[in-house]
Amino acid sequence: MPLAVKILVAGGFGVGKTTFVGAVSEIKPLQTEEILTEQSVGVDDISGVDRKTTTTVAMDFGRITIRERLILYLFGTPGQDRFWFMWDELSHGALGAIVLADTRRLADCFPAVDYFESRGLPFIVGVNCFDDGYDYDSDEICEALDLNPKTPIVLCDARSKDSAKSVLTSLVKHLITVNGEDRSAEAAGQYS
Repeated sequence: MPLAVKILVAGGFGVGKTTFVGAVSEIKPLQTEEILTEQSVGVDDISGVDRKTTTTVAMDFGRITIRERLILYLFGTPGQDRFWFMWDELSHGALGAIVLADTRRLADCFPAVDYFESRGLPFIVGVNCFDDGYDYDSDEICEALDLNPKTPIVLCDARSKDSAKSVLTSLVKHLITVNGEDRSAEAAGQYS
């Protein structure tokens, strides 16, 4: 029986979560995209993503088989503040997360970073490299987001299947490391 692992893909509005899930999913992804309407004016901050015409209103869902006995189920979270109430349900049972970042709007990552840190859910940061984005190195991004230095930061192109797979591989490696450290700390506590 294969091991099923739930992974969240989170981040700010318009950062590329739907694109990421769609690029890497081996099945046709479930997407709950709706057209932005006049009702969202003044509610959703679209600065920096002025050309965006749709938004995720519930979640994105995709699946990727890493190997025969390891299947990742990807859940993309909605990015606007008004949909954050859904994050608790979406994160239930998740093993880890990817926080997608846009260097043009790094501050939009803070809610996702804070959410996962406060719940102790391991995550990595995937920097979606937009053509008109800023070129920061990992240390600058780590400092700007006030991340734990052990939090991996991976550059990516959410449109590319290979790039998205690389981010997922980095997350799986991070989860193995974190779980190994947790077990070592637990064992040390038993024998101290």
